[in-house]
Amino acid sequence: MPLVAILFILLISAFHTPCSAARSTILAGDRLTGDDRLVSRNGKFVLGFFQPGSEYSSQQTPAHWYIGLWFGKIPKLTPVWVANRDRPIVNLEMSELTISDDGNLILGDASNSSNVIWQSFDYPIDGLLPGAKQGVDKVTGLIRHLVSKKSLIDPAPGRYCVELDTTGPGQFLYKLCNSSIVYYSSGEWNGHYFNSMPEMNGANLFTFKFVNNDKEEYFIKNVTDDKLISVSLLDITGQEKQLIWVESSQDWVTVFTQPKDQCDVYATCGPFTICNSNTAQVCDCLKGFSIRSPKDWKVVDRSGGCIRNVPLDCGARNQSRNATTDKFYPMTKVKLPAMPIVIEAVGSIDHCAQACLDNCSCIAYSYSNRCSLWYDDLLNIKQGDIGTTRNEEVLYLRISAKDAESWRNTKRGKGVIWATTAASAVALVLLAVVMWFLLIWRSKRKHTTGMYNNAQGGNGIVAFRYIDLQHATKNFSEKLGGGSFGSVFKGLLTDSTAIAVKRLDGVRQGEKEFRAEVSSIGIIQHINLVKLIGFCCKGSMRLLVYEYMPNLSLDAHLFRSNTKLLSWSVRYQIALGIARGLAYLHDSCRDCIIHCDIKPQNILLDTSFVPKVAEFGMAKFLGRDFSSVLTTFRGTIGYLAPEWISGVAITPKVDVYSYGVMLLEIVSGRSNNTCKENSSTGDHSSYFPVQVARKLPSGGRCGLIG
Repeated sequence: MPLVAILFILLISAFHTPCSAARSTILAGDRLTGDDRLVSRNGKFVLGFFQPGSEYSSQQTPAHWYIGLWFGKIPKLTPVWVANRDRPIVNLEMSELTISDDGNLILGDASNSSNVIWQSFDYPIDGLLPGAKQGVDKVTGLIRHLVSKKSLIDPAPGRYCVELDTTGPGQFLYKLCNSSIVYYSSGEWNGHYFNSMPEMNGANLFTFKFVNNDKEEYFIKNVTDDKLISVSLLDITGQEKQLIWVESSQDWVTVFTQPKDQCDVYATCGPFTICNSNTAQVCDCLKGFSIRSPKDWKVVDRSGGCIRNVPLDCGARNQSRNATTDKFYPMTKVKLPAMPIVIEAVGSIDHCAQACLDNCSCIAYSYSNRCSLWYDDLLNIKQGDIGTTRNEEVLYLRISAKDAESWRNTKRGKGVIWATTAASAVALVLLAVVMWFLLIWRSKRKHTTGMYNNAQGGNGIVAFRYIDLQHATKNFSEKLGGGSFGSVFKGLLTDSTAIAVKRLDGVRQGEKEFRAEVSSIGIIQHINLVKLIGFCCKGSMRLLVYEYMPNLSLDAHLFRSNTKLLSWSVRYQIALGIARGLAYLHDSCRDCIIHCDIKPQNILLDTSFVPKVAEFGMAKFLGRDFSSVLTTFRGTIGYLAPEWISGVAITPKVDVYSYGVMLLEIVSGRSNNTCKENSSTGDHSSYFPVQVARKLPSGGRCGLIG
């Protein structure tokens, strides 16, 4: 029975036995009303009616009340469980709560106290107390996951969820609720801590345990000192924070945060905003935009983002030039929004700008050897020390002519002020120049040693120095493999994180693949997609840094005799994982991503043989408003769909065709490309699709398994 239904059944009780506010237990039929409280025997927890965010409660008319559980020994109201989080009470005087057992919030069998029917630990909201399980009950199907609240004054379910990934090895996924968009992963459990959370190792305040058996799969955390007051909360911003209460300061202190950078959370600031975690005000509106609802932002509900101040001209034409009056505002040093529409045929920045102006739905563009346009809400624009932005990569935001004039007047005013004060500041400028050179000299000395530590600690992409990758790979000495675009080498970071470094060969091809990889796999996260840790640009050299896959690629296990033979259950899980990865690329990203080169060589396997789709150098973006796209020929012989050969527009079905060919290879253990040996004589009978086509009309077995 749903939790809300249970509580409302309790609310209609006809018993009217009075309840003392200081009691830890009440009898069946007793009630809680108004200021009544149920206090645990140790005084640590209190159950009763409360109003969240009392300093902002005046915003709610009428007042909203909730039934919840909070800490009893601290003065700062911190609810850790709420019963009616999406069904607030507006008439407190007419409301009552009846409970059938004790202050541990257990509904049980009155004749047998050990028979627990329901308890709050099994139904967490946005927080977890020490000792609570986070995971799934395989017998009952109960899922214990976290859901952020909507705002400081509204505990209703918000935008973000943390849940156990039941499709692969033990890890937790941070995602948009009711969506497959994952913005952070805890990494796999290695027996001591989750791989993306190395700070758990050696944490002396807590003990951790991950359990996976026939009945349950869950993670549990306990405090080493029972006197410690602690709670783990999934914040409104999408970050999970481990808090401890510090008595001396009478406030909560954050000891863990995942992901570490708030700007790594998907759409944390809402649409048409810019995120900068290095400033006091992390979220701000883009040029020409204002906060849609300041009232909501005040209580940290930024889902509405910002709204344009002045509507675009967009369709209203200048009679003399027959052109829109809209302008572009350049935004430098920013991480570009996700999933642009790439126009391959546009060959200059001026033509790219015009292509955006010619479409009323286009709201921004960027040009760096190719034209990228954005049509939907701009999300995930990040500013600050992001490490991935090249100097020539600028986001040009479309604004009205009125906003553009205001911007120019502001710059002009600043110029006048500067001109009138420049003469008196010459000495200061000279001093600043000297100090600047000293700082540069000192910075260069500092940067000659060390490299980026904990590269996998967050969801952002790290910009590595070439010398650091040289050291990590022992001067590129341990080669793992190679392909048409370059070679892959094994490396080890200073924090002992194993990496795979792909060094791209050839300036033109390497540059194209480099940009394709960073703009696709660099902005998405999924258990069945390889993780891009970082990159390196130095002169004409381009390097990509990935998580290391110890079991190499799928072809090594299918077609080579010196590797581990895969069991049928492992082959099935590999096939299923690849399908999930492709489904995510095709259906769950903002733009559909067509991989264009699915084959065993591009499927990597981790320690548990979980498949990871890799090599996105040929990937193609397809806007949701389009069903197909015409693009240049790409892919590998033997896995090419008929569309490539006939030259027509392609759809995500080209990946499905390649996957089908690869599926036959997984089943048979033989390579489809053995047809190359017979191609000179015109005998293509060994080509898997030919075998299938010949067998299907007769209903016979394909005979692919050797």
